[in-house]
Amino acid sequence: MYIINKHGKPLMPCSPRKARLLLKQKKAKVVRRTPFTIQLLYGSSGYKQPVSLGVDMGTRHVGISATTKKDVLFEAEAQLRTDIVELLAIRRQFRRSRRNRKTRYREARFLNRRKPEGWLPPSIQHKINSHIKLIDLVHNILPVTSVTIEVAAFDTQKLKNLNIRGVEYQQGEQMGFWNVREYVLYRDNHTCQYCKGKKKDPVLQVHHIESRKTGGDSPDNLITLCKTCHHEIHEKGLEHIFQRKRPPMRDASQMTAMRWAMFSRIREKYSHANITYGYITKCIRIANGLSKSHMVDARCISGNPLAKPSGTVYLLKFVRKNNRQLHKATILKGGKRKSNKAPRFVKGFQLFDKVVYERKECFIFGRRSSGYFDLRLLDGTKVHASASWKKLKRVEHASTLLIERSLDRSTFLEGGRAIPPRLSLSLRSRGLLAKEDENSKMIDNYANS
Repeated sequence: MYIINKHGKPLMPCSPRKARLLLKQKKAKVVRRTPFTIQLLYGSSGYKQPVSLGVDMGTRHVGISATTKKDVLFEAEAQLRTDIVELLAIRRQFRRSRRNRKTRYREARFLNRRKPEGWLPPSIQHKINSHIKLIDLVHNILPVTSVTIEVAAFDTQKLKNLNIRGVEYQQGEQMGFWNVREYVLYRDNHTCQYCKGKKKDPVLQVHHIESRKTGGDSPDNLITLCKTCHHEIHEKGLEHIFQRKRPPMRDASQMTAMRWAMFSRIREKYSHANITYGYITKCIRIANGLSKSHMVDARCISGNPLAKPSGTVYLLKFVRKNNRQLHKATILKGGKRKSNKAPRFVKGFQLFDKVVYERKECFIFGRRSSGYFDLRLLDGTKVHASASWKKLKRVEHASTLLIERSLDRSTFLEGGRAIPPRLSLSLRSRGLLAKEDENSKMIDNYANS
């Protein structure tokens, strides 16, 4: 259990029994339910140990681990938002359509707009703010003395061509062409890549394999089609027949763009912040025989890879706060736009509230005006597709950061205590530990109780 003193400063955590006695004796009060944190109502000596915080930086998932030399005090995996690019593209589409309806001619204003120094795209800025929010969360419940962040830089040209060297970095694949379209037509030999020129259509067009708002205008996402085939593919919904030859490098570009911006902001706030690199983390993990996961990597980054896991981990998920879109993107018959307005509360519950349904905690991910809700866990597990509001009890209000406490399935239970992964493998090899499927049932029974 996590404790803060009467001035709001974090102390070393205590056992559940001690926290229960403090609450029963009116010497403490509950200030946070997940992770469970109490605040003392009297003065304390404030004894602290060195606590190291490791952050496995990422664009989709973030691993966090706060450890001492012997124990793991807090471990979590956070899932970041990936819908910001698409939502901004939809908003831009609505705005341009509205301007076209209201004002047929509008002077260009892009030349007199300058972005402030240090500006980053909203999708990258969200990821930076999310990392800082997670680090602040740990600092609020634990006396962290050092923060280590794993940063990474990717050579995107090296990923495309392993033999690239020297001046070749300045001579890209589009060198000598006026624009991307000219290069794509030349690359495809001015031939339709669907019918191979059999339809004799002289008009060639460039087709986006993935949507432009998500895939961009890179040559890997473009292909040459004749006008007839292009119209046929979009009319019949055959966009799926084309696949990109290499996966997009959006995540690699975002990591390169956000690493120093994020570290400089964290260093301004926490002077004890340091950086490390992925190859060091990998070496530590392999040397200690640990499995690959975001939380294990964060534990290695913290500098205490052999710290004893507590058996409890936290899953976190960032969600959007508001939906201010007035109309649906799909236009109905007659040119009518369907309203996108929905009541904030339905039977007293709102989206992303944490509720208890049949003695199981879950979150509201969908709702109906009749009072039936779609209940799920943060890992996507569906609890109930249509649960009545009469069977729900709210335990936490909705927030932009959802937190779920769960059992660490990388540890096995033996005699009611958690066993580290390395020891469990050793015991199983000697026949001293039950089989994996039996342990899974044991873990499920323990988690439900």
